[in-house]
Formats: sequence, C-alpha cells, structure tokens
Amino acid sequence: MVAAAKKTELFLGQPYRAGDAPDPGAGSIDNVPHGPVHVWTGDPRQPNAQDMGNFYSAARDPIFYAHHGNLDRLWHVWRGLRPGVNTDFADPDWLDASFLFYDEEARLVRVRVRDCLDTAALRYTYQDVGLPWLNDRPAKASARTPAPAAGSLPATLDKTVRVTVTRPRISRTRKEKDEEEEVVVVEGIEIADHFNTFIKFDVLVNEPESGASAGDVASAAAAGYCAGSVALTPHMIRLDKEKKKGLVKTVARFGVCDLMDDIGADGDKTVVVSLVPSHVFGSHTI
Repeated sequence: MVAAAKKTELFLGQPYRAGDAPDPGAGSIDNVPHGPVHVWTGDPRQPNAQDMGNFYSAARDPIFYAHHGNLDRLWHVWRGLRPGVNTDFADPDWLDASFLFYDEEARLVRVRVRDCLDTAALRYTYQDVGLPWLNDRPAKASARTPAPAAGSLPATLDKTVRVTVTRPRISRTRKEKDEEEEVVVVEGIEIADHFNTFIKFDVLVNEPESGASAGDVASAAAAGYCAGSVALTPHMIRLDKEKKKGLVKTVARFGVCDLMDDIGADGDKTVVVSLVPSHVFGSHTI
C-alpha cells in the first residue's frame, strides 16, 4: 500500500493486452491483502477450500462483496497518499476496456473502465475513518551482515532460497528516487497446479542470519527486511481433454527505495534477496 507500491504498475499490476502472455504480474494490492483474505476465509474442510478459498466459488460467500468493496476503498486511499502522483493509467487500452453486466432490470449493459474511476460521479463515497496502519511501518532494521546466499535459481521453493543481486545504481538522491523507483523483480514464477494450490512466499532483502526463518516474516525482526509478498488464490477450472494441469507463469515486482534506506543498504552495490515460502499447498518453482 505504501512503500512497495509508489508507482501505478506496482500497485495495480502490469498491462495485459490481447495477444500477450497471461499473468504478466499482479499489483501489490492483489497479492496482499487480496489473496490471503480469500484463503483465510475459505473452508479448509472443503475439497477446494470453498467458497472464498477458490476463484470459481468465491462470489458465493457473502463476505466476497465486502472484501472487494474494501479493496476498492484501499485503492481510493492509495490515490490520496500522494495526490498528483498516485494516478490511474492513462492508456486508452485500459480506459476503454469494457465488461458486460446485467442491470437492475436484467438488461445487458456494457461498462467501460473510464466510467468507473470517479466515485463522486457514481454517487458513492467512503467514510473518512482513521488509518492507524498508515504510519505503523516496521521498526527500522539495523544494517547487519545479511545471511549468505544459499541455493540458486531456478529452484523449487520448498525452502528458503537466497541469491546475491547486483543493483543497477546506488546512493541516488531523493529526487532521483521519487522519479524512478528501484524495483526487485522475481521472474519465472511457475505454479504446476494452480487449480488447488494456494501459494504465498515472502521476499526479503538483506535479512540477517539470526532472523532467517521460513514462514516467520510476521515477526518484528523479519518484517523490517520484507519487500513484499506473493499470494495467489487457487483457480479451479475445468481440465481439458488431455487432463493437463493448471500451469501458471507469472512475475512479481516490489518497489524498494524506502526499504533500502530503512535497512542501511542504499550504498551497497549488491544485496541478498531471500525468497521465503510461508504457505504452500502443491508445488511451484522460481
């Protein structure tokens, strides 16, 4: 919402046009909080975590509407964090994209994205409530020696993998950082069976050896080094005639300018990026 998503593409996701490969990369809000809430609300006793825990059945749960209404509210909040900076896409391919809905009289109507961007024109607004989380960032992490690189990519992410990454530029001015965000890109994410697999892994930068424990990013020690998370809700769909599995390939991106400052790594030529699996049902590779 704040540090990892200062640019529109980082918050809302990458462009996806007809003819493009699917799943070019979701935005930060789609990963967290969108994905985990679906899975936390799903019923683990059901074969596919219905209702909220799987894409095909999620809308059958009454909380679905409240959940997505809140995501719309968070988009509204994000726009107001940096007025004039947090703007929507200006690309006509996005603005003129349209969807078909049935109106209150069961008539099929076409709605364009550009028709839905002004909440005042749509005659609704959100209550002005406190945002205690807005400035409740993790305690500034100390500049300690990071845990050494362990493993290599590509890899099956059944344990923490750490790789050394060379940064393109170091010690930039505040103006340079505001104009161009430094981004950690995790490419080649492959999920072998996205029908029944919920995937969540965390991306940490320069986490020290003492805090490197899989699945413990919620701890205060690890949170200070966390760039963001990938959380993908299962998409149960009909198998084709050959019974192929639901292979999904995607990319994750996280803005890290603020994080580099917080952990004292802004002048480092290299950093250690850790991929920490925190919730895995099934298999996926990076």
